[in-house]
Amino acid sequence: MKEKKAKDKDNNDSIVRLMLAYLCIAKEAEASIVRKVEILDRFGLSVSEIAKVCGTNTQVVLNSRQILKKKSHGKKKTK
Repeated sequence: MKEKKAKDKDNNDSIVRLMLAYLCIAKEAEASIVRKVEILDRFGLSVSEIAKVCGTNTQVVLNSRQILKKKSHGKKKTK
């Protein structure tokens, strides 16, 4: 019985996280997939969850992360 309650809670948490993710990018309808991935990565979502929210496949999410990595390496941080 406790296992079922734990599974239900995990499932509900997952659903809430995805709903929040949808809401976060709702205003970013015209944004690129790279920008959406950048926003959703802040929430610690998995690749498959981000793909689901963005309506794309996992490879597109992985490619977007690579693009973001390349962008961040080109910038110098000043302190």
